[in-house]
Amino acid sequence: MRILFTLMFVCVALFSQAQMNAIQFEEYDLDNGLHVILHEDHSTPIVAVSIMYHVGSKNEQPDKTGFAHFFEHLLFEGSENIERGEYDSYVEKAGGTLNANTTYDRTFYFEILPSNQLELGLWLESERLLHAKVENKGIETQREVVKEERRQRVDNQPYGSLLQETMKRAFSVHPYQYTVIGSMEHLDAAVESDYINFYKDFYVPNNAVLSIAGDIDPAQAKVWIEKYFAGIPRGNGEIYRPTVVEPPLGGEVRDTVYDNIQLPAVVQAYRSPAQGTDDAYAMEMLSTLLSQGESSRLNKRLVDEEQKSLFIGNFMLNLEDPGVSLVFSICNNGIEPADVEASMDNVINEVKTDLIDDKEFQKLRNQIESNFISSNSRVAGIAESLANYHMYFGDTNLINTEIDKYLAVTREDIQRVANKYFAKDNRVVLYYLPKVEEMKP
Repeated sequence: MRILFTLMFVCVALFSQAQMNAIQFEEYDLDNGLHVILHEDHSTPIVAVSIMYHVGSKNEQPDKTGFAHFFEHLLFEGSENIERGEYDSYVEKAGGTLNANTTYDRTFYFEILPSNQLELGLWLESERLLHAKVENKGIETQREVVKEERRQRVDNQPYGSLLQETMKRAFSVHPYQYTVIGSMEHLDAAVESDYINFYKDFYVPNNAVLSIAGDIDPAQAKVWIEKYFAGIPRGNGEIYRPTVVEPPLGGEVRDTVYDNIQLPAVVQAYRSPAQGTDDAYAMEMLSTLLSQGESSRLNKRLVDEEQKSLFIGNFMLNLEDPGVSLVFSICNNGIEPADVEASMDNVINEVKTDLIDDKEFQKLRNQIESNFISSNSRVAGIAESLANYHMYFGDTNLINTEIDKYLAVTREDIQRVANKYFAKDNRVVLYYLPKVEEMKP
């Protein structure tokens, strides 16, 4: 049995090594500031065309929240050369798919196309960047779309307001206190010129990364990139980046939120370091230790052994500025939130007081390595990773070397960050209770 285990370990190690072959890429800048990254991969006849803009909800003004996410929707409305509502049709008729997403820090658009449709993808993204339709008709249409999205994902979704309620208590001055989806009141109050100005400020070549991965001929791709993007003017103004530094929380924040739910929940949100720092890598490994998989510490203790939780997880928001590491648990029927919170604290305190053993540490390292490989197993993931590494760190080659930063984390590092960040005076604790409880005397 031991021999079999050894052989399996060797096979897994060899497979991981094969998967970790360096991802080759080429990058350069156009004169207008657009950064271009090309990754050639002929394993499948598809190509991912993506463009990432360095604008998220943190770049918004306090009285104009939700603009970054709104533009994620608005910029599918069409352009001077694309009829309203036809953007999706171009991609779908070519046999491709498309989507976009917005975070606190950036907005990301992409198309997955047959590789012979690369030029189509480039034209579509250049249209979005050069002269999208930012006008009242599309604005009114997308206002209703975003309102419906908020109703579905936040207002009418059990525990849907969790991040909103948490972040506004975890931050007092930094714009991370506002939700990515933003305020409907702000979007309603905004006029056409507000949207046009946002577009002119942030949707400029020198605030974007064009990342292409897949079955491409780099020489031909460069010709098309020059054709469609080189003539787009560089932005003139300074791109707004918040420089405010959030002060220490200064003590535990506790509150109760009444929601349209049946089972109570407990939220613990700990302030966490900015992405890319040594402490952030250790915190990510701590999060994996606590909650990834059925055998993770929180799940094993609260779900399997004590049966206090229906669900529990730890999610680190890896943000450009310091963010939060959030522990969230839905209580089992008949279990009080205080009992769940006590068990959550017990599990975390064990990490603070005792080093994890070698066997669990090796399992953790294997999980981290597997996650890293999986994130770059498809051309779409590679395109996004390449753009992320350049945009946030100015080092695109982190796609090949960042795993070393994780594997450099020691057991002592994990224990140290648990004590440093998972402290009671550095957290927000929320009890989510059914609305019927609010009516009780």
